[in-house]
Amino acid sequence: MSVFEGKHILLGVTGSIAAYKAADIASKLTQAGAEVDVVLTEHARHFVTEVTFRAITRRPVLTDLFDEPEERQIAHIHLAKRADVLLVAPATANILAKLAAGIADDLLTTLALATHARLVIAPAMNTVMWEHPATQSNVRTLDARGALFVYPAEGMLACGDVGAGKLADTPTILQAVERVLNPPLKGVRVLVTAGPTEEPIDAVRHISNPSSGKMGYAIAEEAVRQGAGVTLVTGPTLLEPPAGAQTVSVRTAQEMLEACLQVYDDVDVVIATAAVSDYRPAEVWHGKRKKGDEEWTIRLVPNPDILRTLGERKGSRILVGFAAETADLLQNAQHKLCEKNLDLIVANDVSQEGSGFRTDTNRVTFLWADGTQTNLPLMSKREVAQRLLEALRERLFQR
Repeated sequence: MSVFEGKHILLGVTGSIAAYKAADIASKLTQAGAEVDVVLTEHARHFVTEVTFRAITRRPVLTDLFDEPEERQIAHIHLAKRADVLLVAPATANILAKLAAGIADDLLTTLALATHARLVIAPAMNTVMWEHPATQSNVRTLDARGALFVYPAEGMLACGDVGAGKLADTPTILQAVERVLNPPLKGVRVLVTAGPTEEPIDAVRHISNPSSGKMGYAIAEEAVRQGAGVTLVTGPTLLEPPAGAQTVSVRTAQEMLEACLQVYDDVDVVIATAAVSDYRPAEVWHGKRKKGDEEWTIRLVPNPDILRTLGERKGSRILVGFAAETADLLQNAQHKLCEKNLDLIVANDVSQEGSGFRTDTNRVTFLWADGTQTNLPLMSKREVAQRLLEALRERLFQR
């Protein structure tokens, strides 16, 4: 049976020259068994008509916020509650700005605010408009809220320009909708550790590191999007907790270990990105130690090794570690992989530009326990998260 069978899809069509391609999208969804309600914006009607979509979907086509095709039903509330997916294809720069700002001045934007359905967006516009900082900022905002983007393809545009901006093809868009309806990690339970730990010296001082938590948070967010049940155990960061993840905030390495062990029996995959302090002060000064002329010697003792502890009781779980190195990257990562009984280690040289702490990008190498190695180029941490989870899915379902 098709994953689309019996599903309710809201298809928003906006004022792009690519609007005619939405007819093919509506047709393919309908043929696959979905119930498709098409919403045309005012500008979309300059390119396509209600008659086309009504014939394809055999459903009323909505254009106005005050349309009520079903008696005694407020359309934007009724449709919003029934929807399984809100697909906007094509999506113009204008609709991206409205969705990002939460503007609700027509039926489509009002539906977007009134529905709990997952938002899938397939942009189409001129290359310069797509690359404009305002548009890219709106894309990042919507992406952070959980929208799934089907990014535009490159090629000759209707205006004659060549570049990114073409609406993605119908099969690619349908694959994105299918991924939302049938998440690839549905039923998988994932534990992610992220951020730094802090080991107190006194009431106002501590030992820590510059980890921002961005890599771990990106993995947690992407795992949620792919349908996994996610627990995020995080040290102190300035990041917003990922929507849909169970977030446990800790401070010290000992607290992080205890939080991990509390959920460990119930998870299938552990992805440990946290930069855990290797040592902690043997004694913590009560209150704040005042500055003086004398030396202050602080004796450090080892912290518990979280990854080794989890590796010793791994069982059938997949255990992933990260190795942030400044020299002998692959040798050090390989040693850590074996020593801590990991299935995979993600190695990155934090001394390289774009790959260190607090950056939005990373350049990593996947080292598997079976000797397989994959080198990834510099890419965003969200893209690294996607590639990592894709690789883990293959191994997970092989098991």
